[in-house]
Parts: sequence; C-alpha cells; structure tokens
Amino acid sequence: MKTRFHLVHNNDGWKLVLKQNFDPNNIVKGRRPVVIIPGYGMNAFIFGYHPTGLSMEEYIVSQGFEVWSVNLRNQGDAIRVDGGSNYTIGDISLIDLPHAFDYIIENNETGADLIDGIGCSLGGTYLCVYAALCDDPKLGSLVSMGGPLKWVEVHPALKFAMSSPWLLGLIPLCGTRAFAKIAFPMIANYAPSLLKIYMHPEIVDISKSADLVQTVEDPNRFLNREIAIWVKNKDLYVKGQNVTEKLKRFVSPIMCMVANADGIVPEKTVTSALEASGSKNKKTIYCGNESIKLAHADMFISDYAHEMVFKPLCEWLKSQY
Repeated sequence: MKTRFHLVHNNDGWKLVLKQNFDPNNIVKGRRPVVIIPGYGMNAFIFGYHPTGLSMEEYIVSQGFEVWSVNLRNQGDAIRVDGGSNYTIGDISLIDLPHAFDYIIENNETGADLIDGIGCSLGGTYLCVYAALCDDPKLGSLVSMGGPLKWVEVHPALKFAMSSPWLLGLIPLCGTRAFAKIAFPMIANYAPSLLKIYMHPEIVDISKSADLVQTVEDPNRFLNREIAIWVKNKDLYVKGQNVTEKLKRFVSPIMCMVANADGIVPEKTVTSALEASGSKNKKTIYCGNESIKLAHADMFISDYAHEMVFKPLCEWLKSQY
C-alpha cells in the first residue's frame, strides 16, 4: 500500500492534512475515492490504526478502493497559519470540506470527479451539512457512521453534559490526550462499566491504550456551545438554515451505520439523516448482534470491527457500481 500526505490551505487560516492510501496493484479504476472524515474531539489517526488487525484505511484499500482521510482545522497535524479557535460546524462543513474534496478530485488515482464520503460521528454531521447547503456537492454517496443530524433521542448523560450552552462556551479545555492516556487504562481495568457508553473494553485491546489515545483532541469551547444549542433545539441550524429540512435536496445514495449499543448517538438520531434525505437509495446497517454489543468507538477499534463494520461498509460501497 502506498501512502502520501498532502497539505491543503483552506483559505481560512489553516492548512489541512490529507492522507492518501492506495494499492497500485489492486486499485479498481473508475471507482470514486473514499474520503473518511473524523468527528469531534478526535483526529484521523484512528482510521489508520487498529490494535489487532487491519486498520479501517487498510481494509478498504484491500477491497480495491483509494482511501483518503482528512485532518480538518485543529485536528491532528493540521497547521494553524493565522486561523483562530472561534469556528463553527458551518466553517468546517462549508469551508474545510469543499477545499479538501476539490483537491482530492484533482489529485486522485482513479480519475473520478466525485468522492464517496464517510463521516464518523460528528464527521457524519459535517457531511450532511455539506450535502444540504453546498451549491454543488461532490458526493457520489454519503455514509454516516454514528453521526447525528436531528436529535430525536438524546442519551441522558449527553443531555446533562450539554444542559448549559452558556457555561460550555466559557470553559476552555486542554490536556485531554494526556489525561486520557492516564485515565483510560485505569477506568478500563477498575470501572469498565463507565466506558460502555463509548466502547466495550472486553472487545478492545486496551493494552494498546497509549496508541489509541493518539486520536484524542481537545474539545473546542465554541463548538461545545453550538452543539449544546443544537441538542436542545433538536435541529441543527447553519447560516440560518435548518439542515434537516435542506438535506432533502441530496438525492445520491446514503447509508447510516448504527452501533447497536451506542451510548453517545442513539439509533433514531443517527438514522434521522435517512429520513431527511431526498435519496431513493437509502440503507441502514446495524453493527453488532444480540450477543455482541458495539458502542460508538467499537465500530473502529474492536475485535469485531472488520466483520461487523468494515466488511458491510465495503459491500455497500461496491454495490453502488
């Protein structure tokens, strides 16, 4: 597998980092490049890492696809030129994504003029905003992995955490990765039930916790405030427009992947994107079964991620040709 890194200026104070992966001996010409978008409080590291097997990127490449992952503003190795920390979901969705996608379309190996977008957690929201409000979205298909759109259901813990938008907007948070590096193995070993709204330690190799926490980023207080208002109102408004209502203009294939024990984004909140979309090609995939429970992060790093997440994801992507 070949890997290349690209720097792309978003013309809003940041240089985004794009990671390109492909196998020249296995790539299927004519397929659209797959672009993976990370969510909130994380970066794209986890898409290129799995504690016990092929990473998400490696798995999708093995199925004949060219795969890009993107570190947007304030994620991973993205470079601050003169950009600030006071930015919005709209800035990420309508500034960062168009610059990244246009670059990928100009520089991909297959010659495609559209991309297949995979948004993970809040990354799914970013894609929905882009699809709903961008004048000419470059999406051949859209996959939301645990991404919220309309907060039809809210987990009680999240509802409590987001109960004061004003307060959340005042509190800057830093040192999150260093804290997670210390706290994660302790909680996993001594109070694993506390983690289960996010991941199940019994199906994740927690001995690799020092590697896993590399995907953690500091939350942004301005986004915290925006998310809290969104959770309270249920619908997300960007530039004064209701994203749920505007998504009906998106008619390309769309799929939602729901972890069957997700304590962060409940099922109806994930699948709200399907309800809102104008597409006639809609699908929901449930990850996990009665005996195997998958939470939010389990979709990417658990022992069952390959069989229950990556495999059906690739099967759906292939079915679009």
